[in-house]
Amino acid sequence: MWLCTLSSIVSFKIYWKITILRKGVPNEKLYQAWSKGEPASLSEKLENTFQTVLNDCAVGSSENFSAFASFGFHPIGAGIPWLPSGAQVGIPANFNSTPDDPAGITNRTILINGREVEWDSDIGSSLKESLVFSSEAQKFAIAREVLRLDSAGPVLHAAVAPACLVGICVNSVVLKHIFGLYAGPILARGLVNLVVVGLGAAFYLLATDEVSQWMDYRSDRRAASLSPEYIKGGVEFYDKIISRNKTLRMLMGERGEEMYAPSGNLFPSNMFSLKHAPYTARREGVANLLKEHKM
Repeated sequence: MWLCTLSSIVSFKIYWKITILRKGVPNEKLYQAWSKGEPASLSEKLENTFQTVLNDCAVGSSENFSAFASFGFHPIGAGIPWLPSGAQVGIPANFNSTPDDPAGITNRTILINGREVEWDSDIGSSLKESLVFSSEAQKFAIAREVLRLDSAGPVLHAAVAPACLVGICVNSVVLKHIFGLYAGPILARGLVNLVVVGLGAAFYLLATDEVSQWMDYRSDRRAASLSPEYIKGGVEFYDKIISRNKTLRMLMGERGEEMYAPSGNLFPSNMFSLKHAPYTARREGVANLLKEHKM
């Protein structure tokens, strides 16, 4: 019964993930930016930047990649290039901004703790500066998502659940044979099932985090390896994210202290899971490539 229940849960999770990847739900429903009741369109500038990144990445199926205008402040990616709907990369409006023209930021209203951010204040200026990226930093951030999707990152992440399920089933059967429990009391078999499921769930949490962090570091390295400009852009990109998180920590008060560490990293959502690699570590990884290149 334990294994049947777990199998149903995992099967639903896998089906849900595959359905999302196939239908393109993340960009259409969750990440699409809207303006005046209509889906926002991607500017010509950002479309050209996206095409430049695709050429630099030399992906095998660039026609299967598309870009859309997303909300938020840095790119996101969803889908798989070889599926019918292809892969989608969301590019936020603040990527239209430059130090001389921050219109993509200042024309947006941001409420923190119910209060509108005053862009002319000291802390508002600090937040605004952390949201303006150079062309190199923008290309690095987009390339990171393109290369993650091109290497089937979502598939690798989704494969963790069935792999753990197979491991649970195999270990449960093997242990029962070793200890001769099939001829023993049902309570003993249930106890073995409970222990194996518990260990399998713990391994699933650890494996999911490890795969996510491995993909983070791998995508960063691949994007930074495209050229010295991408390396510099990567260092700037993470510097800006760390600076933004530190500013939000101050702006959000007690809630900010719960979400962001003084270093600018995100606190894990719970004590058992750190889904993504720390920003400081990712920044250091890209910076090391810059040092190696100079050598």
